[in-house]
Amino acid sequence: MRKMVSKKSAKVAQRSAAKQVAATTARPRRAAAASAKADAGKVAKPKLLAGGNPQIAKGYGDEPVQAYLAAMPGWKSDVGRRIDALIVRTVPGVRKAVKWNSPLYGVAGPKAGWFLGIHCFTRYIKVAFFRGASLRPLPPGASKQKDVRYLDIREKHRLDESQFVDWVKQASRLPGE
Repeated sequence: MRKMVSKKSAKVAQRSAAKQVAATTARPRRAAAASAKADAGKVAKPKLLAGGNPQIAKGYGDEPVQAYLAAMPGWKSDVGRRIDALIVRTVPGVRKAVKWNSPLYGVAGPKAGWFLGIHCFTRYIKVAFFRGASLRPLPPGASKQKDVRYLDIREKHRLDESQFVDWVKQASRLPGE
């Protein structure tokens, strides 16, 4: 024999099932809203790529460069800020950008282009002079590219600021990349 269910009991069962579905779908929304409130006001730290290089979105101007410098791990952040300050002091009106997860410094005008870039590695900061082969004295690091020369800055070695400033002056006067 077939069991008969009244119309009233069927409606009650449908409402009960609908309430259960609504309750289970509402919980994740509430949790997500609570999580969003907890995260409000927090600034997400940039992801560090291989070697500790910060992953910063491409951008032009001082803001993305400062975000990169702040995200550099450990001692590198202070050294990065010092390098930035020396460049700004040495080259009035210097242009800044972050491209390829590296800050770039350049000039406008007839010799427009980028003359210097910074990149973090596990144990050092690499400063690339894009026309470094024309600098005197030559920066110590050779490159596979004939015009590029590097300066590696390590934690325990002091930056020779006067030599660095001299290279920055020379590099900013050469045609940029």
